[in-house]
Amino acid sequence: MSMLAPLLLAWVLSIAAIYWITASLANAPFDTALENNLRVLAEQVKIQNEKIEIALPQAALDLLHADHTHPIYFQVRGLHGEQLGGDPELPTPSAEDMPVPGQVLFRNAMVGRTEMRIASMTLPLSARDEANSEKWILLQMGETLYKRVELSKEMIKGVVLPQFVIVPIAIVLVWFGLYRGIRTLARLQERILARAPDDMRPINPNEVPAEVTSLVDSFNQILSRLERNIQHQRRFIADAAHQMRTPLAGLRTQAELALRQTEPEEIHRSLEQLATSSERATHLLNQLLTLAHAERHGESGSDVRNSFAPVDLQALARDVLRDCVPIALEKQIDLGYEASDTAITISGNDFLLRELLKNLIDNALRYTPKGGVVTVRITTDHAPKSGGAATAIMEVEDNGPGIPDSEREQVFERFYRLSSHATDGSGLGLSIVREIALQHQARLVLGGNPRCVDAVTPGLSVRVIFPLLVQKQELQYEGDA
Repeated sequence: MSMLAPLLLAWVLSIAAIYWITASLANAPFDTALENNLRVLAEQVKIQNEKIEIALPQAALDLLHADHTHPIYFQVRGLHGEQLGGDPELPTPSAEDMPVPGQVLFRNAMVGRTEMRIASMTLPLSARDEANSEKWILLQMGETLYKRVELSKEMIKGVVLPQFVIVPIAIVLVWFGLYRGIRTLARLQERILARAPDDMRPINPNEVPAEVTSLVDSFNQILSRLERNIQHQRRFIADAAHQMRTPLAGLRTQAELALRQTEPEEIHRSLEQLATSSERATHLLNQLLTLAHAERHGESGSDVRNSFAPVDLQALARDVLRDCVPIALEKQIDLGYEASDTAITISGNDFLLRELLKNLIDNALRYTPKGGVVTVRITTDHAPKSGGAATAIMEVEDNGPGIPDSEREQVFERFYRLSSHATDGSGLGLSIVREIALQHQARLVLGGNPRCVDAVTPGLSVRVIFPLLVQKQELQYEGDA
């Protein structure tokens, strides 16, 4: 009914518009005929020496009064409004309705109880009196509105009466179409409600009316994004459960061992192991949460880029290094920083970029031996060899064991650990770096440390190359040339 009511209202408005238009159309030919008759009458008025004669033959008078029910009236009035000829019933126009000399003016007026259409014009007594408004005579001709009304009625009947057949048929057809469409949507609703909670299959757009195909396509896109999010959540939960099982079991074992100890030194040693294990579990959990946060932003696509803002890489690097200095001192590693004299700003997410650099430094400190060197470097390249736009480079170097060429692709996978390195890393650091770099259209370049000459510890250089200007770039993993 919400759609049929406007249709009925539009029908009523169209009838009103048709009535107004037909009335206007019916007036036009009758006004033209009345004006022509008035000008013919003016030609029969003879003015000689200010004497007015009306030479209207009897045949013309008979023609004007041929229709006794609705005759045509005419009138000629002199200088002082005196009746010179014709029918005295026609009223004299008011001052504002007095026609301009030489033109015909139409008006509606009541003659007795009958409304009439009257055409008026004025004629000068002589050519020299054209500027004297008192030397004009008035000619009028009028007729009843009966013929006009009858013509309007016939026109309205010809247009409106077919609508009484067409509109009900249209309403029935619209109702039938809506009923079919609503039934189709109702069946679609039943199928959706009958689905299992984990059923993310797309809806077949061929099973719905064409008018709602775009809505179904949008719904399918939402289902697809929801399915990807659910898969990421399931994978995160599975990975977290798998990775946390071992450290939690170790914590329980060490706690039980500490409870069985009686010597203070043994209890202290067990508590130290508990603290170390809890620290590792906390680090693993934090990395899992960081990876989940980065992937969630990656799924949002343009949403994360809408939150980008100018980020000063040098200020960001100094803040992150300040937090990492205590760990470097504890491991007796020289943690250095090199930067340009000018500000280096990119468009990005401050939180994610901090996590990226933090993971790079954490990996470098974890794999660099005691007494080693880790250097963080922030530079720019305003003339890239590829001829592209200027770039900002975030680089972390160490003199640890490095990554063999054969494993430089695998290290970006989750929980992948180098077989040649006996460390307690979680295998998530570079996965986090890759995900965040991808969201910032940055390139990752892995290579050896050119400052290392020891074959046993060739070192590692990880460079993240950001565009200084917004442009699309694919994430690549390359070795040094």
